[in-house]
Amino acid sequence: MLKGTARRRRKERRKGAPKVHERKDTGEVDVLTKGNNNFGDDRILYGHGQLWLQRHHIMGRAVGFLPYVSWVTIIMTEKPIIKYILIGALGLLVVTSKD
Repeated sequence: MLKGTARRRRKERRKGAPKVHERKDTGEVDVLTKGNNNFGDDRILYGHGQLWLQRHHIMGRAVGFLPYVSWVTIIMTEKPIIKYILIGALGLLVVTSKD
């Protein structure tokens, strides 16, 4: 069995959720982000000397995801004939459309 602290760390590692720090005196929320497949956090992407993101830095939020869409780009890069077939098929659809 894992002890309390080790169990909590293991659970946090599985979540992969961004870290949030709330200041009790002002009610402000600071966020530390982490990329999907990055080992560390995203602080190297923040401004010089900036350690946290505040609410006004956050521009939007994800509402869903498409996990395998990027494979199309990878396949077209590795096998250019697929790219030409896809462009040809799209061109054929444009030419044969009724509008």
